[in-house]
Amino acid sequence: MHSFPQHLLDGHANFMSGRYAREKERIRGLAETGQKPTTLIIACCDSRAAPEMIFDAGPGELFVLRNVANLVPTYQPDGGQHGTSAAIEFAIKGLSVSNIVVMGHGRCGGIKAALDPHMKPLDSGDFIGKWMSMLGELPSQLGQNTLMTEAERQTAMERISIRNSIRNLRTFPYVKKLEEDGQLAVHGAWFDISTGELWIMDNSGDFIRPTL
Repeated sequence: MHSFPQHLLDGHANFMSGRYAREKERIRGLAETGQKPTTLIIACCDSRAAPEMIFDAGPGELFVLRNVANLVPTYQPDGGQHGTSAAIEFAIKGLSVSNIVVMGHGRCGGIKAALDPHMKPLDSGDFIGKWMSMLGELPSQLGQNTLMTEAERQTAMERISIRNSIRNLRTFPYVKKLEEDGQLAVHGAWFDISTGELWIMDNSGDFIRPTL
């Protein structure tokens, strides 16, 4: 049997002597009363783009859903097993969050794979390829623009994908209704790993850097 990774044990030890020691009462309170986050973050599972780090959030502040390339499928109540949809359902129906943020990031591997029609699957199951296929023809349409560099296409697709996920979010009946009633706000954001900059989507769909 393999030993548990030592760097994780060391990290937990640091957590117990550091953050846990400082926030013991708060963390214990969360254990007793449950979580009450107001924001659902739908982010990529890329280890370089952790929402809790980016937003400097503490325990109980964010309900975080992470998947490959922060994609949101359309509403499909078909009896299948839909992990992303289940988390969205719980955040809204169970936790009554008032904000949803779909956050993409620069240098996303899932988006890079979607833009490369010649990329070979990592495995015969090709779960990544099937997952990214929910972007439809968007990657191939963008890939045909030869006036853009590869890096420009990558960034453009990362941001287009965020808009697409927000469009898919609105196919969930309760998301659409709560948003129309002013009880839920849906946001888009893009994080630049290399600079740490956060770009947010304004009402027109453009990505802008907020004033700090």
